[in-house]
Amino acid sequence: MPPKSRFTRFDAFTKTVEDARIRTTSGGIVTVASLLIVLYLVWGEWLDYRRIEVHPELVVDKSRGEKMEIHLNISFPRIPCELLTLDVMDVSGEQQMGILHGVNLVRLAPVAEGGHVIDTRALDLHSTDEIASHLDPDYCGSCYSAGPPPNAVKEGCCQTCEEVRDAYAAASWAFGRGDGVEQCEREGYAEKLDSQRKEGCRIEGGIRVNKVVGNFHIAPGRSFTNGNMHVHDLNNFFETPVEEGHTFTHHVHHLRFGPQLPDDVAKKLGSKWTNHHQNPLDETSQDTDEVAYNFMYFVKVVSTAYLPLGWDHTNPPPEKSMKELADLGSYGQSEDGSVETHQYSVTSHRRSLLGGDASGEGHRERLHSRGGIPGIFFSYDISPMKVINRETRTKTLSGFLTGVCAIVGGTLTVAAAVDRALYEGSRRVKLHST
Repeated sequence: MPPKSRFTRFDAFTKTVEDARIRTTSGGIVTVASLLIVLYLVWGEWLDYRRIEVHPELVVDKSRGEKMEIHLNISFPRIPCELLTLDVMDVSGEQQMGILHGVNLVRLAPVAEGGHVIDTRALDLHSTDEIASHLDPDYCGSCYSAGPPPNAVKEGCCQTCEEVRDAYAAASWAFGRGDGVEQCEREGYAEKLDSQRKEGCRIEGGIRVNKVVGNFHIAPGRSFTNGNMHVHDLNNFFETPVEEGHTFTHHVHHLRFGPQLPDDVAKKLGSKWTNHHQNPLDETSQDTDEVAYNFMYFVKVVSTAYLPLGWDHTNPPPEKSMKELADLGSYGQSEDGSVETHQYSVTSHRRSLLGGDASGEGHRERLHSRGGIPGIFFSYDISPMKVINRETRTKTLSGFLTGVCAIVGGTLTVAAAVDRALYEGSRRVKLHST
């Protein structure tokens, strides 16, 4: 026997000699079963350690001077593209009238013909189709007492019907069908407009706006500012050869604020984040048979961030100028995998511009004001709170090791108790039988 050391008296794990140990069949079965249980529970602990959860946090949104992208896809089956205008304005005083970039107009066949796509064109300033290249180089078209538009092809002149319309809008004048305007008669503007009267239109694309309270709307006719009022030239909308007139019946295929989350990220979020919860207006419709009618949507936008596992908040954010130069559709998506987007809630209201009560909706006591602009209007407000969805592991490495030790120790302790009970039970049975 080896000599005893000074640590012998501290030994909490006293041993028995090999000759005093008894091995039993039941003990072997319990040992094998306990080992299998330990392996199963340790495997579950490992899977739990590797599992990633998304924890939401609610904080005050401290961002300043940010931009926000609005992506829309809306169909109007009973109004042609030639009559629609998309405008944006906000409380900072910025106005984007007649959005020209990032948006496509899709001409749709009449509803009676199935509403299929006829043509798609981007709203580009001075496309090659609009430039009157066949005109004499010295030709300078009249702007008909209106000031020439600053974006004219030829400075000080109105070479096309579109430029005359821009000049009239800048002067806050109604334009109509362009009767008596040489450029419009040459291009057949009135005939083109009449040939599209029974068509529909789909507006799709994205716009970048200031992240402040504002609104965007889709209304008929060229928009302009008259004093402090934002108005539209509605002549061509109301004076139509179509018997039933144009209406703003519409179907919202998609409307979102900010980038769409990638599919793998949305899958991780599970039921907490679905397209319906993030974009509640997707695949919704509103119908009306009245010409003078508008629809209003009041939207509350909540900033939402997704931070992947291992995201480091010490990484410097991209400079503001670089963010603003990002391509439309990529704003809010970072190289480190984080996504800055938005969720929103919405309430809607609809009314006839002719006034009267809402008896048709079952509310005779409700009176509608008279007047306004037909169309659909989206007023958005920015919430001061921000939701952060952060990826984290359910357990740390130390927690995993602690769990493994607890599994091994607990399982063996219970197995020892079971083995002892079986051994004592078998002994008592044998004693009674003898």
